[in-house]
Amino acid sequence: MDKTGADRGDDCIIIGAGPAGLTAAIYLARFHLRIRLFDSGASRAALIPCTHNHAGYPEGIRGTDLLARMLAQAESYGAVRERTAVESIDRDGDDFEVVTATGRHPARTVLLATGVVNNRPEMPRELHDEALERGLLRYCPICDGYEVTDKRVGVIGTGDHGMREAIFLRGYTRDVTLIAPTARHELEPACAAALDDAGIARVDGPCGRYTIEHDRFVVDTASGRMTFDSVYPALGSVIRSELAVAAGARATDDGCLEVDDHQRTTIPGLFAAGDVVKGLDQISHAMGEAGVAATTIRNLLAERRPLRR
Repeated sequence: MDKTGADRGDDCIIIGAGPAGLTAAIYLARFHLRIRLFDSGASRAALIPCTHNHAGYPEGIRGTDLLARMLAQAESYGAVRERTAVESIDRDGDDFEVVTATGRHPARTVLLATGVVNNRPEMPRELHDEALERGLLRYCPICDGYEVTDKRVGVIGTGDHGMREAIFLRGYTRDVTLIAPTARHELEPACAAALDDAGIARVDGPCGRYTIEHDRFVVDTASGRMTFDSVYPALGSVIRSELAVAAGARATDDGCLEVDDHQRTTIPGLFAAGDVVKGLDQISHAMGEAGVAATTIRNLLAERRPLRR
């Protein structure tokens, strides 16, 4: 295979160095392709104190440790990482130019693996990070609902999204309270009925004055100070798809990139994997999508120009 790619820069530029981006880097490097990984240092996985549902780690693994292992694996096969943010993706015929603060970088294909950012409750960063580290604040009930089994749990949210998260957590504990983030809950009758049927308490907000007292997270509500073993903000997230959308790729109303079953966006040669695509926001799912995308990229490049060693 031709690994130089010197005539058109890199065979693939990967934007984002979370589980999806790093998995794609491992695959593509092992395909003997020339790749570059742009890492802004903002992977949501880095915030995970310890994940217990990622297969192969029965004792759990810290998000930063998992990312470090994956990066070392990718680099061992020749992947190149640069710590910089991407400013734009420009189309150049069938190819692309990825623009960063260091210049314009040509590539035959691009894979976007930029993920999402959780909307956080308003509190000092130091308090947020300490609560997250201690498991007093959690963002993913699919990932760590098991850890709150039979605990007292608060969910900050309202509407359909808040209701669904509270009901999901009801599968782990009977003690779930849905707290309105603003003055009053905004619940359709069907949502209120579902909460009542599940035995989920709800209190109005606004919620605030967050503190940690001993091993509990304390929240101000319209009903007074409330204490929980863990609190889940159900405030939605921001999809980091703006680079692809600006380049002309289609996205859903909430910003998730539209892809086919091979992770191809609506722009030929531009791929997407992980949480930036609509689907289950899980490490394992992101890694699977990245494997599909990387293999499709390899085959696309082989169709354009035979890959031989």
